[in-house]
Amino acid sequence: MNMPELAIIGGTGLTALDGLEITSQETVQTPYGKPSGPLSYGMLAGREIVFLPRHGTNHSLPPHMINYRANIWALKQTGVPRILAVAAVGGITEGMTPTKLVIPDQLIDYSSGRIATYFEEDLGHVTHVDFSQPYCENMRHMLLRACRMAGIDAADEGVYGVTQGPRLETAAEIQRMERDGCTLVGMTAMPEAVLARELELSYATCAVVANWAAGKGDTTTIDMALIEENVRHGMGQVRRLLKVLITLL
Repeated sequence: MNMPELAIIGGTGLTALDGLEITSQETVQTPYGKPSGPLSYGMLAGREIVFLPRHGTNHSLPPHMINYRANIWALKQTGVPRILAVAAVGGITEGMTPTKLVIPDQLIDYSSGRIATYFEEDLGHVTHVDFSQPYCENMRHMLLRACRMAGIDAADEGVYGVTQGPRLETAAEIQRMERDGCTLVGMTAMPEAVLARELELSYATCAVVANWAAGKGDTTTIDMALIEENVRHGMGQVRRLLKVLITLL
């Protein structure tokens, strides 16, 4: 197989990719341990891609236990130039309604204890990377163009607040995040995004709003069954988006 043109990291609700004609699977080891699952190579809408389920094939890895370094390293070794990360998130601000697709342009990291760099041992010098714009603008524009072509009304910007998980947030925490400028809340964008930057991969996120964040919306509690229903609907839109996105590569 030739080098895949796109890597897709599937989040909650996307542990498998409909329409992917799998040609091979590879279980890999990295200097940082095992990735979340085997890499699935195949054809999607006539283009070669590689797929990795972030939470494992059975959705058994909570956000704080994901081996982010192994995942990104494994994808880098395939030769793929770009990564699309799919994630289910909570909506904080007006317009970030359940089932909405959002292509975020910024993030704020509230997670803790996660290893967030490859540059920490046997260094000849300290390495810093520019992270002013955490998402690849070219990838973001391509995603937004694909949304328009697919007839999907996606939000063209958003600030993704990254929490530790696996618990959901308190209403007071969401209020603080909103004051900080967050419009979305999720648990997996970091350190995934910065690790991709360190390995010079183009990285962008398609976020699916699964629910109103704590203290938002019309209820005082979060309905897990409703989250699952919203994720299913939102991931249907993601699959439509992917079929168009592939043609733009």
